[in-house]
Amino acid sequence: MKITQLELFKVPPRWLFLKISTDEGVSGWGEPVVEGHADTVAAAVNEIAEYVVGKDPARIQDIWQTLYRARFYRGGAVMMSAIAGVDQALWDIKGKAAGLPIYEMLGGKVRDRIRVYSWVGGDRPADIARQVADRMALGFTAIKMNATEELQFIDSGDKVDAMVERIAAAREAGGSKLGIGVDFHGRVHKPMAKVLARALEPFNLMFIEEPVLPENNEALREIAAHTSTPIATGERMYSRWDFKRLLSEGVVDIIQPDLSHAGGITEVYKIAAMAEAYDVALAPHCPLGPIALAACLQVDAVAYNAFIQEQSLGIHYNQGNDLLDYLQDPAVFAYQDGTVQFPAAPGLGIEINEDAVRAAAERGHQWRNPAWRHADGSIAEW
Repeated sequence: MKITQLELFKVPPRWLFLKISTDEGVSGWGEPVVEGHADTVAAAVNEIAEYVVGKDPARIQDIWQTLYRARFYRGGAVMMSAIAGVDQALWDIKGKAAGLPIYEMLGGKVRDRIRVYSWVGGDRPADIARQVADRMALGFTAIKMNATEELQFIDSGDKVDAMVERIAAAREAGGSKLGIGVDFHGRVHKPMAKVLARALEPFNLMFIEEPVLPENNEALREIAAHTSTPIATGERMYSRWDFKRLLSEGVVDIIQPDLSHAGGITEVYKIAAMAEAYDVALAPHCPLGPIALAACLQVDAVAYNAFIQEQSLGIHYNQGNDLLDYLQDPAVFAYQDGTVQFPAAPGLGIEINEDAVRAAAERGHQWRNPAWRHADGSIAEW
């Protein structure tokens, strides 16, 4: 079997899909995208084509190493996301050719289902109690919400108070059984991150996420001294080499590599195994589309330290199209009692509605994240 073609589809709301075809009629799908930079990643995937077309798709490890090592400049969001999409599609092909889900080729499941969480509140959370009640009515047992709006290096107490009120509303609405993750979104600088972490201590949170930007990970040790809440980070880290120092310093409790950013199934499986050796949990980042979620679930099935999975159904980013719109069988992601079972069909376990994808790609998208500014006019972290 030989790879014959790579095709890209930029589809709403903000996703990029990749189809890899072969000379034996078996095709695979991947989701290589950096949110807000779909065209940039598409260019990187097109550059990859010369290394991939004509190759045996079953040689996933060799193709991955070639794409990573055969080019002098490596790593980073764009190049690793391009590799991730190719890797996902190659595993999809391999599974379909073998008649097995990917998790079977990785040694088989260590669990039958995994807990999932739902977003509430949007970028500027409001009416949290109602949204929590809505998610719980749908069967979710865990939610995640943003902590704050934009914050200066040192900011006012009223913003801290507003955050506490929102988290308190979520806890009251959901009770003690509700898992609550609070995402600092990297928009908080170290001085305020310590304040927020301490203020959130009474709410028994599931985790606080990205309390500082990953380039400031050295601050995590100091932040951890102000809270017993588990600290999660990793969505903007792209390889096992990025995670190596973080894990060895013992400053993180949960890692969140993204299967569409951190080199795909091949790399995240290795990152998960590294984290297990440091007694660190895995919760893959995935506010993306159905292909990315399917890839996450394949790793969740085999990674012993996986404990919860992000998913994007109804997330505030999904305007116009949602998670299930590009699937032939939306029931493959049927959530029950706050969990999802692993797709059992060959490959990624999903069947893409290619007609819907091609029609949506005609519309495309130009999604960009907001550019926020502080009251003094300076640019703010989003």
